[in-house]
Amino acid sequence: MQKKIWLPENEMPTHWYNVVADMPNAPAPPLGPDGQPVGPDALSAIFPQAIIEQEMSAERWIKIPDEVREKLLLWRPTPLVRATELEKALGTPCKIFFKNEAVSPAGSHKPNSAIPQAYYNKQEGVKRLITETGAGQWGSSLALAGNMFDLDVRICMVKVSYDQKPYRRLLMQTWGGNVFASPTDMTQVGRDVLTKDPDSQGSLGIAIAEAVEEAGGNPEANYALGSVLNHVLLHQTIIGQEAKKQLEMVGEYPDMVFAPSGGGSNLGGLAFPFFADKAAGKDVRLVGVEPTSCPSLTKGEYTYDYGDSSGLTPMMKMYTLGHDFMPPGIHAGGLRYHGQSALVSQLHHEGLLEAMAVGQTETFEAGVLFARTEGIVPAPESNHAIAAVIQEALRCKETGEAKTLLFNLSGHGHFDMSSYDRFFKGELEDYEYPEEAIKASLATLPKF
Repeated sequence: MQKKIWLPENEMPTHWYNVVADMPNAPAPPLGPDGQPVGPDALSAIFPQAIIEQEMSAERWIKIPDEVREKLLLWRPTPLVRATELEKALGTPCKIFFKNEAVSPAGSHKPNSAIPQAYYNKQEGVKRLITETGAGQWGSSLALAGNMFDLDVRICMVKVSYDQKPYRRLLMQTWGGNVFASPTDMTQVGRDVLTKDPDSQGSLGIAIAEAVEEAGGNPEANYALGSVLNHVLLHQTIIGQEAKKQLEMVGEYPDMVFAPSGGGSNLGGLAFPFFADKAAGKDVRLVGVEPTSCPSLTKGEYTYDYGDSSGLTPMMKMYTLGHDFMPPGIHAGGLRYHGQSALVSQLHHEGLLEAMAVGQTETFEAGVLFARTEGIVPAPESNHAIAAVIQEALRCKETGEAKTLLFNLSGHGHFDMSSYDRFFKGELEDYEYPEEAIKASLATLPKF
């Protein structure tokens, strides 16, 4: 069997898959400050109508516009690869496959949603998109998409990542994006944070609040989000759909599907198309992997909370560590978020999707082993899925089980080499967030 499995261009999906259609229970609705469900009008100040319709939709298949599909065909379909050298190094009876999303121009899976979001905003006459980014994959992807559709893009980049990942910031600037270290002094949210803590490292919750504040105050601007919301996970399902077709070509089907999980776009993109099979009776396990330092699925509370740090967004029912949660400055910046996608959270709460947490050192050990066997240096976020797959492959080595394991290589680590440098110098620390700190953060959950 060939190591790389390719699909022809005409086999790239023509529709996105909406997991809501196959969920056993309807998603919990977003709520306003009064605790009452909010409708589409509550989102119209910052999102285009087409995105709002997708956010609220329960339709199973939603057509990908031809203009969007044309842009995605610049690099899609992405290859599915069997990690034979990693299998040999582990001595496992398992077959390990990964979907290589690192081949996009931005080096990650994030353009899968950035391009349709830019397209729909352009169609409605929007001039500017404002967003946040953690590690920079989303910010660079939206800058790329804005360049494609002639949109001005402003990006609030979490300060710790702004400092740790200068080349990701430069990539955004190369595509015309304007990047600011969050918290900034340009918004009331940012000024309030800096007043309390002038040395704040920032968080995705703060950066989201700043972007939403700025977008809401500009009639020519809209907000764009790279994870968490339903429409973002919808756009990412192109990953899992392609993977299913590619595995069928070689007569394989996964026993377990792994993906990193920060806000949920990575996990939903790969796992949701396989959930359709699970809902139909197929035996497949879906696993989200998060850092021990930001353990929303494994230690958070399933309840309503704001998606940002200042309560500007509607409340969503999700696993959360509290919107005031300030995660440590780990190098997997894309996973430093206090909450999770409402869809991922509900499936996990109902026992249909699993979650596990791994420490920072273990993830970099896994990333180095992967690089030395498969030749690709993974992003720190992707290392979480690799570490989980290695754990399972070694467990199967002990038990003699021969499983097929699939994971999402969500991005490459070419702009994260300073993180690897710190790992090789022994400077990275494992951080397990204390229970008492989580309880203190959860004490600030909204009450209504």
